[in-house]
Amino acid sequence: MNRSWPAVVKSLIVVLAAAHVACGDAGVDPGGAGGSPGSSGTPASTSTSSASASSTSAGGGPGVWIPALETSWHWMIDHPLDLDDPRDMGLVDPTGAPIESPPPTVYDLDWEFTPAETVAALHAKGAKVICYVDVGAFEDYRPDAGDFPASVKGNPDYHWEGSFWLDIRQIDVLGPIMQARFQVCKDKGFDAIEPDEVDGYANDSGFPLRYEDQIAYNVFIADLAHSMGMSVGLKGDIEQAEDLWPYFDWTLNEQCFEYEECEILVDTFLANGKAVFEVEYDDPFSGHMTDRSLFCEQANAWGFNSMEMPLDLDGGRWPCR
Repeated sequence: MNRSWPAVVKSLIVVLAAAHVACGDAGVDPGGAGGSPGSSGTPASTSTSSASASSTSAGGGPGVWIPALETSWHWMIDHPLDLDDPRDMGLVDPTGAPIESPPPTVYDLDWEFTPAETVAALHAKGAKVICYVDVGAFEDYRPDAGDFPASVKGNPDYHWEGSFWLDIRQIDVLGPIMQARFQVCKDKGFDAIEPDEVDGYANDSGFPLRYEDQIAYNVFIADLAHSMGMSVGLKGDIEQAEDLWPYFDWTLNEQCFEYEECEILVDTFLANGKAVFEVEYDDPFSGHMTDRSLFCEQANAWGFNSMEMPLDLDGGRWPCR
């Protein structure tokens, strides 16, 4: 790969190498190699060692946007946002019916599909815009697919066609690729990063990824976003929330009510004044939760920004508040 290394990426690699060593010296259980979620093991306690290893804590410096605890938001990454389509704008539910909730003040949109003009138009409406970027899986349809060497491509991420897990231990290879993607977000005017697929260690990735490998990579991603003046959320990876909440400014979780694991987000992110964005899916064929009465009351009581949404995230929303 003929890439010149940005100074920020070089410095972050050094920091994360030290963090990785610190995790190992603290006696962290390395977990298993691949396997189904939950099969790779978790350490008994890594919060202290991992939280002290990074040079950058959440917040990223002055001028970085941090979402309020209560934030009306919309998530639409299936296609380019149509500013004139009420479904795309989250002003109606997925069937086109009106909703009583306030209009979104935050939009989470794809880094490739979304032009700078769309980000500027949303800013003109008073909204903030989050940049969705897949940092843990190779997608063969992205414009930079040729930048990924074969050595970092693992097993298919069977949920998504054309997607393959990455060897996140190779930060020296992936770092400049992710920096370039984040620069696209920055240049387009995005306010924050949503880094997806950050739990490869708990999936059948094709690589012997350990718990601390994932911690090191995720902290690298958080530090990189902050160094570029953007806030960053922990996407999923709820089993590592106790170790990672200090580095991330907010979190976006899918289906924690369905899998009965939401309380960890209350004890980590919410307890430390950080917003929780949460989605349950309207997909009866996959057995997903489809009745908002089963989760909205508790979500609102906790202070989650929860919604029910179509699985394809292709427009419309059913917010809990």
